[in-house]
Amino acid sequence: MHRITFILVLFLFIPDLYIYFVYLLRRVKNRLLLWAYWLPTLLLTAVYVYYIYLTGDNAMSNHTQGIGRLAVAVMLFAAPKTIFMLCSLIGDAIRLVVRRCPRAPFAWFGGVLAVISFVNIFYGATAGVKRFEVKQVEYRSDRLPKAFDGYRIVQISDIHIGSWAGQPEVMERLVKLVNEQQPDLIVFTGDLVNQQSHELDGFQTILSKLHAPDGVYSVLGNHDYGTYYRWKNQQQEAANLQYLKDQQKEMGWKLLNNEHDILYHRGDSIALIGVENDGEPPFSQYADLPRAIQGTEGMFRILLSHNPTHWRREVLPDTDIDLMLAGHTHAMQMVLFGHSLSSLMYPEWSGMYLEGERGLYVNIGIGYVGLPFRFGAWPEVTVLTLHA
Repeated sequence: MHRITFILVLFLFIPDLYIYFVYLLRRVKNRLLLWAYWLPTLLLTAVYVYYIYLTGDNAMSNHTQGIGRLAVAVMLFAAPKTIFMLCSLIGDAIRLVVRRCPRAPFAWFGGVLAVISFVNIFYGATAGVKRFEVKQVEYRSDRLPKAFDGYRIVQISDIHIGSWAGQPEVMERLVKLVNEQQPDLIVFTGDLVNQQSHELDGFQTILSKLHAPDGVYSVLGNHDYGTYYRWKNQQQEAANLQYLKDQQKEMGWKLLNNEHDILYHRGDSIALIGVENDGEPPFSQYADLPRAIQGTEGMFRILLSHNPTHWRREVLPDTDIDLMLAGHTHAMQMVLFGHSLSSLMYPEWSGMYLEGERGLYVNIGIGYVGLPFRFGAWPEVTVLTLHA
């Protein structure tokens, strides 16, 4: 936390110091206005200190929404100022070479970009997090039984239900949107909660209304194990996970933990396989794929696995599984001009990827972690239609 605090202080104060000494100190004569300039930064810093250092242990877990809103507020103030500062510094650097180059154009350009960034951040934090997007995707394979041609699977992922506390209407809208797609099957690819399974309380009835003729299937994601919360003992941690499993069963979801089920349709069948989370370190690795696929040899197989890196680490080299569905990346909750910083961490971070006829689809999720913000990476409902 000390590192985060240090980075936050730099992010907040360096742009302010630059703008204050370069643009304000010599131009603004009113001392009251000069002091007022520092109020937002000082207030944000005070709120941060309160949450992180004065509210006891597990602050990140017990005050998730408050800290998330604080993070957005920091972005709203610090990001535009940082952009303005960088544009101004570029102008300063050019002026060292071209002495007659005026500073004003760079300041004006930086100001315009700062306003645009402020508007985008505000939109992403207010409307963007709830802007559900239905993506229509097709997957073709010669191995798919003809009976499953046109079979429709709706995939949702990464709901992070704790982020929607007090907003049941958002989940009701999600359920309605999914059911309107008239899927044959609904799958959920992990991270139902943020840190504690009791975040689900009050939402079970809503999520139990998800309906498809062949059912609702799910797997666990890294957040579902509760490993990001400081439990008093292992018994509490185990009880937390068991509660999540029990609640999914009561909701009518079938949780596939290193196991499979056979789906029958128009006289033929395919295998639906689900594994526990298998992530690159430091994420948990609980998957037992060899066990999960036993008895599915020779069948067309779909795998539900939360982390997309599992595809290249084990699925592609060690099996002949046809299609894997994953989530986890969130596209880092921001996509600009078709690009996301998540591509620096994940070779496959959004959409369909193919190796021959073998496919991986990465859904960028519904919810968010920590930062209540999405821009470009709108909450996704995937309608995947299979074709033979």
